[in-house]
Amino acid sequence: MKKLSVLFLFLFLTQTGLHSQDSVFDRLEEVAVVEQKVMMPMRDGIRLATDIYRPKGDRKVPIIFSRTPYNFNSWGDGEQRTRTAERALEAVERGYAYVVQNERGRYYSEGEWDILGVPLTDGYDAFSWMSQQSWSNGKIGLLGCSSTAEWQMAVAALDHPALGTMVPQAFGAGVGRVGEYYEQGNWYRGGAEQMLFFAWLYGVEHDIFKPRIPPGATQEDLIRISRFYDLAPENPPVDMAEALKHLPIQDFIKNIPGKKEIFEKMVRRKPNDPAWFEGGLYHDDMEIDIPAFWFASWYDVSISPNLALYNHVRNNAKDPETRDNQYLVIAPTLHCAYTRATENTIVGERSVGDARLNYDEQIYAWFDLWLKGENNDFKEQMPRVQYYTMGSNRWNASDTWPPAEARMQTYYLHSGGSANSLYGDGSLSTKKPSKGQKPDTFVYDPMNPVPSYGGNVCCTGNAVKGGAYDQQVMETRNDILVYTSDVLKEGVEITGFIESTLYLSSDVKDTDLTLKLIDVYPDGRAYNLDETIQRVRYREGYDKEVFMEKGKVYRVDLTPLATSNFFEKGHRIRIEVSSSNFPRFARNLNTGGNNFDEKEGVIATNTIHHSDQYPSQIRLPMIRK
Repeated sequence: MKKLSVLFLFLFLTQTGLHSQDSVFDRLEEVAVVEQKVMMPMRDGIRLATDIYRPKGDRKVPIIFSRTPYNFNSWGDGEQRTRTAERALEAVERGYAYVVQNERGRYYSEGEWDILGVPLTDGYDAFSWMSQQSWSNGKIGLLGCSSTAEWQMAVAALDHPALGTMVPQAFGAGVGRVGEYYEQGNWYRGGAEQMLFFAWLYGVEHDIFKPRIPPGATQEDLIRISRFYDLAPENPPVDMAEALKHLPIQDFIKNIPGKKEIFEKMVRRKPNDPAWFEGGLYHDDMEIDIPAFWFASWYDVSISPNLALYNHVRNNAKDPETRDNQYLVIAPTLHCAYTRATENTIVGERSVGDARLNYDEQIYAWFDLWLKGENNDFKEQMPRVQYYTMGSNRWNASDTWPPAEARMQTYYLHSGGSANSLYGDGSLSTKKPSKGQKPDTFVYDPMNPVPSYGGNVCCTGNAVKGGAYDQQVMETRNDILVYTSDVLKEGVEITGFIESTLYLSSDVKDTDLTLKLIDVYPDGRAYNLDETIQRVRYREGYDKEVFMEKGKVYRVDLTPLATSNFFEKGHRIRIEVSSSNFPRFARNLNTGGNNFDEKEGVIATNTIHHSDQYPSQIRLPMIRK
């Protein structure tokens, strides 16, 4: 293989006057062999663009591999980009080869791209190619966040002998079906579409008519032209807050207008469509048999299914050693924002204190253990689960998730029949509701849905800001039912999965139920912790649609939430119940139709029942201090 990249890199820098003595590129040139635009062959003849950075010398080294749909080209708009070089330098200086590759159909990689349908064999073939190189010690570890992590689990289930470990971070869109969750790559939550994917696809999807590199281009040609063409589309900016309102939702991309072929295929799939099980998603019938170091965050879009997947692997892997070598970190941050924590970490508008953690040291100690075979003290020193508790603002440790000392406490919904808004009479109590307690009714108009304000979300442009925000203004709406506990006489930690059951009647065939968990401060500030939704037609499972009869009462178990928050003495616990959280989730138009191809909605009158016969409730995992 020709090692041309360093020579071209040196010439480009010196000719453009950008070659400074202390640059990351100078340091890489001193310690690394750099091979860019290596076209790695797959079994079907497709070649994937790959950059390789490895230590100089003859020693065989382990590989840290990141495969991504994102652009890692070294040049953009006539300037050199340093992000990949910085990551590569850190790996090389620690004795690793760093290999980054574009998924098929992305930028310089050949083939056609499908975010959830890239062949699993591409990962397997890449492992085979890398492990056979003369400079490889035959051990590979996977590293990446978000879309650079979401392919890891399903490929790990193929059990390639060279794959030693993985470090998936914010990996929700890799999760298909895991236990109670049918996320199908973050496309759904409780059977309702998560609109983050709508906005995200506008920004990243390649068009079938995009410019392509002619077949037969040499590595030398590719390195040269990559200075001028990074192949990244320059999409016109879009006001996503306005664009996501478009109906029918199947025409969202077309209306912008954007690149539509993948979106239009996915938007028509129902939660249990066979197509979800044919692509690159991980499902809970797939066996993972490698050690893994998992990273999640409280305000990410898929915190609950992420934690469910960690538990699934730890509880169900066939090999006891695999079960015993699963580790987890849960940070109080937004999507992939772990290392942005500061001495005073602000998430949304709430301070959660000093949430910093020595991520690099822990990750490389993990790689040293599994890829170099170093007898370090990672497993002796590191807790199985490191999780950050908001409110008390500290890192905690546990051997399990949730912590073994957490005990479920049921809080029941109560009111005199007027829980509408912050000014209503809704309450939460451990006391069971009495016979004949009046239900609460609200009107849900899909043309005037409850706006999303903060939350566990990413990637929606200006449509939704993620994180914790004071919900008091939102709670003035009459289509939000508000239930609040008495003032806490002592502080209590809620850490774990949060379950909820609501009893609903309606005058429409189908609707949604939404729920938020809130920490209410003594001065009235009401910060959201997590949120969920359930499309009622799927209350009996995602393999069938069961519609409602007018006036009949139905039990609805919402998809579980998750958090770790200390409610201080003087605070109160609150939940909000409604039928929309838009555009965090797509609106249910209440017709009982497909929803994705409809323009007109039906106004629903929805009633939440809470009595001895219909004990609507939320079950909270409490740790009393």
